[in-house]
Amino acid sequence: MEGSPVLLYGEAEGMVQSLQSFPLRETGSGGWFRQHEYMEKLNMQSILNASSGQEEIIKDLLVTHGKIPTLIRELISVEIWKMKVFPVLCQLQDFHPRSTFPLYMVIHHEATIINLLETIFYHKDLKQQAEALEFDIAVKCISVLRYITDHTDSLPLSVTTRLLNTHNLPCVLVELLQNCPWSRRIKGQLQKYESGRWVSVPAEDQQKMTKLDGQVWISLYNLLLRPECQQKYNINNFIKGQLVKLRSFLTDVLVDQLPHLVELQRFLSHLSVSEPAPPQKGLILEQVPEVWDAIVRENSGKWKAIAKHQVKNAFSPSEEDLHQQAQRWAQTYSMDVMETLVPDKPKCGSCGSEASKRCSRCQSEWYCSRLYNTETTHRSCVHDSILSLRQCQVQHWEKHKKSCDLVSDAMKKLKEER
Repeated sequence: MEGSPVLLYGEAEGMVQSLQSFPLRETGSGGWFRQHEYMEKLNMQSILNASSGQEEIIKDLLVTHGKIPTLIRELISVEIWKMKVFPVLCQLQDFHPRSTFPLYMVIHHEATIINLLETIFYHKDLKQQAEALEFDIAVKCISVLRYITDHTDSLPLSVTTRLLNTHNLPCVLVELLQNCPWSRRIKGQLQKYESGRWVSVPAEDQQKMTKLDGQVWISLYNLLLRPECQQKYNINNFIKGQLVKLRSFLTDVLVDQLPHLVELQRFLSHLSVSEPAPPQKGLILEQVPEVWDAIVRENSGKWKAIAKHQVKNAFSPSEEDLHQQAQRWAQTYSMDVMETLVPDKPKCGSCGSEASKRCSRCQSEWYCSRLYNTETTHRSCVHDSILSLRQCQVQHWEKHKKSCDLVSDAMKKLKEER
């Protein structure tokens, strides 16, 4: 099943050129939502290009027009909004929206940007919903971190220092491996988080390294063994104790799957029997987080006023506004586009084999193309009598008819309302 492109080149270029940084106060406004739609479509197109090995047009456009800093600033801005404005907004007594969908889309905005950035880097070589998004964002950040550590030799000195000494990322990664949040057991069954969903792992595959495990180990390898990192990382007795814990994870099975870890194994063995070197006292000029500080400084003390402004102008849409938004998002998340983003092929609703055709009436059920050479009559079909080449669809009709009628009637009403 081949999917058509989400965007033509000219459309993508126009959307990239229009990307801009919005003041925090304008989060959720009409212009902000229009830009979010653009980012969503750019994200979909970049995923399609990545999965099919096509030319990296989205990455090239973002770099050519200098829009990567804009994406990063918008990412920081929505993070500040979630920390400073969202809690205040939820506590306002006069906040009773008809729909929480616009609010959810602001929360989802962070996931859209981080996913777009992750796809670009890869090409280069309200509460439960929020919690699920937070976990997915955190998982994607591990991939982004790994891509950053692949290029520590070209990072500014202050960035490497912040990664190693200010935030002590090697110790953070040790804690991640110990707690392994992407692995869980449900009723005794091991599940691992892969490709945005929890997947049950059969007993014979439980020792296999997942993509997330590999990202963490490669990040540790880069941060501990790259020469530019070894020169800057101040290892004391506490850090030594934390890093040595990694030795228990470096089993023969794990090393066989990622042979480069042999060098990390040797490094940890040497570290366990040696005394940490005294910390270096060289002069380091460290950059401050300018974008974050600038946004916080500009809006400090105005969080409640911003929340009230957004309740009135962004998150209390009228019925007409909601209807217009629903139409725009229906176009953005069209069924054909979304199916091209799903790695699994659609399955026949009758026999479960790979399907290639939808029910022409409701467009919601899939069927295969097995031949059936008898004449069939569908009372609810537009044509009274057709020659059926769809054995599975015919056999499944009695079960499918009720849901088909409901979906078809709903689609007909929507068309009449437009």
